[in-house]
Amino acid sequence: MAYVLKVKARYRDDSTGRVLRLPALLTENGLLLSHLRYLAGSSGRGQSWRERSTFAVMTLLRYINANVGIFTKTTELLRSFDAALRGGTINPATLEDPSGLYWSARTTADANNLIYLITMYTDWLARQSEYATQRANPFRLATNAEQRLNWCAYFQKHEQVFLNHLPGSEEEKKRTRYVRTIGRVKESSVYLEEMKRFPEENILKLLDEGFIRAENNSDLDPDMRADWKGRALTLLMHYGGIRKSEAFHLYLTDIDIDPVRLEAIVRIFHPSEGASPEDGYISRKDYLAKRFNRVPRNEYLKSERLHAGWKAPVLSSSEKFFKVEFYPPSKATEFLYVFKKYLIHQRVEPVNLDHPYAFTNSIGQPETIKNFQRLHRDAVRRIGLEHSKRLGTSEHGHRHAYAYRMHEAGFSGVAIQKSLRQRSYESHFVYIQPTRKEFRDEMDSRALEAGL
Repeated sequence: MAYVLKVKARYRDDSTGRVLRLPALLTENGLLLSHLRYLAGSSGRGQSWRERSTFAVMTLLRYINANVGIFTKTTELLRSFDAALRGGTINPATLEDPSGLYWSARTTADANNLIYLITMYTDWLARQSEYATQRANPFRLATNAEQRLNWCAYFQKHEQVFLNHLPGSEEEKKRTRYVRTIGRVKESSVYLEEMKRFPEENILKLLDEGFIRAENNSDLDPDMRADWKGRALTLLMHYGGIRKSEAFHLYLTDIDIDPVRLEAIVRIFHPSEGASPEDGYISRKDYLAKRFNRVPRNEYLKSERLHAGWKAPVLSSSEKFFKVEFYPPSKATEFLYVFKKYLIHQRVEPVNLDHPYAFTNSIGQPETIKNFQRLHRDAVRRIGLEHSKRLGTSEHGHRHAYAYRMHEAGFSGVAIQKSLRQRSYESHFVYIQPTRKEFRDEMDSRALEAGL
């Protein structure tokens, strides 16, 4: 019986001790080795991309398995797969699906992304020397996942009929001699969709009254009752503008004190390429491996608790780090005070000093993003707000509040871009746009001034 499951794999392509941790697809004939090789060769990609590519290929294989014996031409199958992504597989009149897939319709953007990821993989597959010997013809007789995917790659290379990842505009297509039969569907234009930021009028209440340790809620000592870790992480996001994932790559040694200004100096290093805090190691990856028998947190699979993403922010030093720029600058002093309180009253030291990370959980292991998300959600609800990205009260809302605060203070777009560590100048626009309410209030004010 044909099947496909996502599993975790350790991949090694030589006789060294170098091992990659990758998501993998297990079929009735074993691991889909070609996709493992493809992921291993895409070393510059992050874990999120690897997970999504694996999901896309798994989706295609599940569709093929559910439709064995129906299609005799690859083109027909691919057209039908594309339609199933966009329209779902359930009959709306009967709510039945004889294929057993029971897929709901995906958004245009989601379907385009899955198709693009599959196309990237089969483009790579078509370039491999062995693909020609593994094709299955006719298609309905194929029982091996490698054969089925190689058959798709064959048609993609020789017939130019597979899923379209070429530019979407008709004008660009006219400049190209060949276009793919199954094309990208044009998405509806969205101009800078409104992104909510955490409400400034509630931030002090969140820090002071929201972040309370539940287990010490009745403690009379305010230092024992306060969740200093939650406060420190939130200060970094709200007044330092960092992404939440970036805070979980911080080592204790990355937080220093400016003796003149008496404020915190926070440097966030690239999790693997950053300079080691100790001599004798060529990088943080080398340091973690030799000193602690660990890997950088961005190399864990997304499904693993210690995973922390890294979105390639612009770095500002040859040592591969960027410095957190607090705004207003006085918040660097406040962060230093809160972080000291955390070290004294809350931090649990790791047993045998088995990791260098600044923020720990209740047993001394590196704190996880998932647990902080829970702490932040509880703190928001504790002060009477709903926790929602739509309302700006999720963790990412703090980064938006930081950028908008700088915009309101008159900082240039270049300064905001630099403070957010973004590569593209245009990327900061989404952070500084007014809300619909603010835009309407300004329209009312201008109309009143003009006597309209």
